Amino acid sequence: MSTDSNLNEAEAREQLLDLAADFYDQFAEGDVPTMQIPTRTKSNIEYDEDKDVWVYGDRSSTRSAKTVSGAQKLLKATYTIDFLAQQLEEDRSSTLRELYYLSESWDLDEAQFNTQDESNNLIEDLEIVSEVKREDFHMRPEESGAKVMGPLLLREQTRRGDREIHCQDDVGQGGYQIPNNPDTIEFLDNDADFVLAVETGGMRDRLVENGFDDEYDSIVVHLGGQPARATRRLIKRMHDELDLPVVVFADGDPWSYRIYGSVAYGSIKSAHLSEYLATPEAMYVGIRPEDIVEYDLPTDPLSDSDINALESELEDPRFQTEFWEEQIELQLDIGKKSEQQSLAARGLDFVTETYLPERLTEMGVL
Repeated sequence: MSTDSNLNEAEAREQLLDLAADFYDQFAEGDVPTMQIPTRTKSNIEYDEDKDVWVYGDRSSTRSAKTVSGAQKLLKATYTIDFLAQQLEEDRSSTLRELYYLSESWDLDEAQFNTQDESNNLIEDLEIVSEVKREDFHMRPEESGAKVMGPLLLREQTRRGDREIHCQDDVGQGGYQIPNNPDTIEFLDNDADFVLAVETGGMRDRLVENGFDDEYDSIVVHLGGQPARATRRLIKRMHDELDLPVVVFADGDPWSYRIYGSVAYGSIKSAHLSEYLATPEAMYVGIRPEDIVEYDLPTDPLSDSDINALESELEDPRFQTEFWEEQIELQLDIGKKSEQQSLAARGLDFVTETYLPERLTEMGVL
């Protein structure tokens, strides 16, 4: 899959139609139509040492029209390809949610989606087999809510023309809204020293209110929980094109470690796009289990699901490093987890005056 630039509409449409034509050719040759899809499970994730990211392995599953279920999936794929090709021809766009509802207007009941997960998964399948990103299909997710605040001047391509935006001077406290396709952004200038990716909105607001982005020349990116693809893509571009270190600041629990993992190494669902989305050099600043002990932070006990998740991460290739094994084993030993906002127990300014400056200095970022 090409990650250097966006495909134009004609190229994306052609690759989609080639996929549909392949189904037709199989019919014409008397073969039962099939479609090969990589198995999207943790057991089929492999580490690509050349690219430093996790990618799908060789295991795959076959969608075949030999079965009723398989035939319906290929039928839905064909109808979806037809819709996407028409959308590209008209230079329109739609959301993943709209695709699910749009299918209800298709003339065959068997082609309609039963759930949005089904339509979402099909779009992912089409990305993989056509080697076209969904952004180039003009498909977008619902609003991610992710924002950027920091000393960065950019130019964004919009339907109303190009806009130059400074992500401090030209935005309010909410920051700059990351567009669905961040490859429409051109970086013009920046005075940043690093990118700080923050999990929660509350902590992001605390950093902005305290002027952390201004004092430390930091681009603060709100991840909004599990980060959207657009957020991860923008972070990677800022790292690669602006040569900025990336640091992830999240809650101290196994689910937040996975948020870091998706930024650094990619996720199982989007392993086919790891080279496009992942930033392997990203570092984890905290909250770390060692912080819970060192700063005596307010905590909650680990639940059974937390413990199972931590034990699973010990087997996850993304976390098989000395640092993560040490931190996860410590957390299992103390049986506690803690949120970013727990740092407020030492005062509202502790995170920006003490915690982050000290930790980032230790990490060589400041």
